[in-house]
Amino acid sequence: MNNERIETLIEEAFAARKMAYTPYSHFQVGAALLTEKGGIYRGCNIENAAYTPTNCAERTAFFKAVSEGERSFTAIAVVGGPEEASEFDWCAPCGVCRQVMKEFCHEDAFQIILARSVKEYKVYTLAELLPMGFGPDNLQ
Repeated sequence: MNNERIETLIEEAFAARKMAYTPYSHFQVGAALLTEKGGIYRGCNIENAAYTPTNCAERTAFFKAVSEGERSFTAIAVVGGPEEASEFDWCAPCGVCRQVMKEFCHEDAFQIILARSVKEYKVYTLAELLPMGFGPDNLQ
């Protein structure tokens, strides 16, 4: 994927982060999921007072896309930090989000972009962040 496309995804993730509902942790995360067809689905984290129903930004983006009929994905950009942050650190997907990615993505091809800014980012494959993951192929 070229730098311009990566930077667009990161911009979308920062825009999604602004929609986060985080009254408890005050840690806002945004994600932008790229489909194989070139569509982008945004997601933000959505907290709940009971904690368990809280949903991460990455899963929000995936569930929105899947609920619209998408099943093929190429990349996701993830950004996160405290509500009032002006500088960002790396914000990697949690284990549950990585497992959801494994359900829908080819681990050697799907790219996970972690960004501190539009110009400062790292790109990983799902295989790098979820080695020896359990997925649909294990059930065949």
